[in-house]
Amino acid sequence: MQHKTSELDELIIHTDGASRGNPGKAGIGIVIYDKEHHIIEEACRYIGKSTNNVAEYRSMILAAQKAIHHNAKRVIFKTDSELLVRQLNGIYRVKSASILPLYNELMALLHKISVWKIQHVRREENIHADALANQGIDDSLER
Repeated sequence: MQHKTSELDELIIHTDGASRGNPGKAGIGIVIYDKEHHIIEEACRYIGKSTNNVAEYRSMILAAQKAIHHNAKRVIFKTDSELLVRQLNGIYRVKSASILPLYNELMALLHKISVWKIQHVRREENIHADALANQGIDDSLER
């Protein structure tokens, strides 16, 4: 589901990445809500063979791109990836050579958003984004 570009003051975006095999076939999923918790947009993608952590970063990059596309002023990102949350909040350093370029790309995008924060949520609170990430993988298997 996708709506036309609009200017939304505040967005809540759930993100998830999935990898079957880690590394293995990987997909990403995001669900974008307005502040009243109505779905504005959802997306899923197959990203090829990847690790779960790379998939988590790729889902956040897509989420940040979409937030910028919607001209959001404030964004709350929600993910079940504790590593991603701790790295973006500066608690953990990014050491992985495969993650560092994604981290840098993501931070450059986040600098374009006036106010943002990232929150860790339990898997049960991220079911929709998780289903979309897995749909991205499943869609690739049907080709």
